[in-house]
Amino acid sequence: MKRFAFTMLEFVFVIMAIGILAVLAMPRFDFDPLGRAAEQVAGHIRYTQHLAMVDDKYDPLDETWYKKRWQIRFLHNTGTYYYDIFADEDKKGNSGASEEAVDPLSRERLGSGNTFNTPTDAVDLTKRYDITNIGGTCVVNGTNKLGFDYLGRPYLGVSAGIYSNPVPSGGCTIVLQHATEGNATITVAAETGYVSISY
Repeated sequence: MKRFAFTMLEFVFVIMAIGILAVLAMPRFDFDPLGRAAEQVAGHIRYTQHLAMVDDKYDPLDETWYKKRWQIRFLHNTGTYYYDIFADEDKKGNSGASEEAVDPLSRERLGSGNTFNTPTDAVDLTKRYDITNIGGTCVVNGTNKLGFDYLGRPYLGVSAGIYSNPVPSGGCTIVLQHATEGNATITVAAETGYVSISY
């Protein structure tokens, strides 16, 4: 009786051919600056919400305590798009170095010290990812700004009143525009503050 089987050499060639086809058919895993920028911003919005939930700023002796809530604010200065994550302890409307959040992994400040200083590399979306514009509907007084209360509910800003400017029922968006890759839209849901990304 004659048997048909692969020889070791034939088996090696088949494995090599499958490997070559797998490499050619594999999706590209090269650098995706728009995707990385959107993931970073979405993650930092969630981090801001987390900080607000674990660090309740309520003070019964201070009528404007809500102005100290944790917030994320998107800024533009001389061609650079970036953001700050801070709790406005002095209630002056800008972020000081001592008021900014710190990245738990890199220990780098997540801001710029104030509106006019150079942002840290961690939040400079233009330098890191070539983001050319930030738009959307999470806007208060011309600035994309989100604040969160102790339950994690999102508000458009924090300075108007304790429960003023809640995110509308349809949510609000932050749109990142890349020079060549197009746009990424980050949506923040009302009430829950759930963050999603679409391209």
